[in-house]
Amino acid sequence: SAQLSQIQFYLQRRNRHLAKQEDAVIIAIHLLGKLLGFSSERAWHRFVEGNLFTDGQFIERSRYNRRCRALRFAIKWIRHELAKRGQHHAYAVVDSMPIELCHAARMYRVKRFQGIADIGLCASKKQWYYGFKFHLQVTDQGLPMGYVVTEASCHDRTAAETVMTQIPHPFNLGDKGFISSELQKKLYEEYQIAFWTPSRKNQKHRPSASWEKWLKQKRKVIETVFSVLVDQYRITDIRANSISGFEVALDGILLVYSLVTLGLVER
Repeated sequence: SAQLSQIQFYLQRRNRHLAKQEDAVIIAIHLLGKLLGFSSERAWHRFVEGNLFTDGQFIERSRYNRRCRALRFAIKWIRHELAKRGQHHAYAVVDSMPIELCHAARMYRVKRFQGIADIGLCASKKQWYYGFKFHLQVTDQGLPMGYVVTEASCHDRTAAETVMTQIPHPFNLGDKGFISSELQKKLYEEYQIAFWTPSRKNQKHRPSASWEKWLKQKRKVIETVFSVLVDQYRITDIRANSISGFEVALDGILLVYSLVTLGLVER
C-alpha cells in the first residue's frame, strides 16, 4: 500500500469506486499464488475462493485476470524499486536461461506466441527448443536486478547491455558467452560498468588460474537463483497465452522472490 500510494495517479480507472477489492489486495493475492507455486490462474482462483474468500466476495476469475494485467505496471515498478537495493551489494552476475514453451517434437508446428518466440539452442543441455530466453542480473546475495526476455535465438551479448544498464551496478561477472572486448569497453566508457568474463583457451592474454577459479566460484549464485526459480516458483511453467499475461506472471514471480530474498516475506 505504501508503494502504490506513490504511483496512484497512473492507476486511475473508470468506476474504481465500485471495485470489490483494492489494488493492494489484488497484487497481494497474485503474489501469494506465485509464492505457493501455482502456475494455473484457474486453479489459483479456485483455491482463493475456496480457502481465503469463502463468503463469495472475491471477484470472478476473468475480472481477476484483467485486474492483474492492468496492475502489471505497478508490480513491475515495485519490483524495480526493491531491486535498487542491490546497488549496495558487492557485485552482480549476469546469465541467461531458456524458457521452453512446448515439447521439442512440436516446435515446428506450435502456434503459441508465433512470431514472437522462435527456436534457439540451449548450450548447457546441447539441445534445440522453442520459446524465449530469460536474461537476468542478480547480486552476490541472489537479489534479481535487471532482466529482459528475448526470442530463444538471441545471443547473450546482444541483450547484455540492456540487462546491466536497467539498474547499473559497478561490478559485473559473466560467463564465456559474454566475451567481447567491444562490449566491455562500451560498458566502461558509457556507463562506468566493469564487466569481467573468463577467457577462452585460444586467447593470447589470459588471466591467472586463481582468477579464473575465483570467477567461476562467484558466478555460482546465479545458477542457484535459476534453480530456485524453476523448482520452487515454476518460472518455466507459465501458461499465459498473451504477452501481458506472461509479463504479469513473470514480474510476479520475480517480485515475490525478491521479497523472500530481502527477508520481507517468509516462504
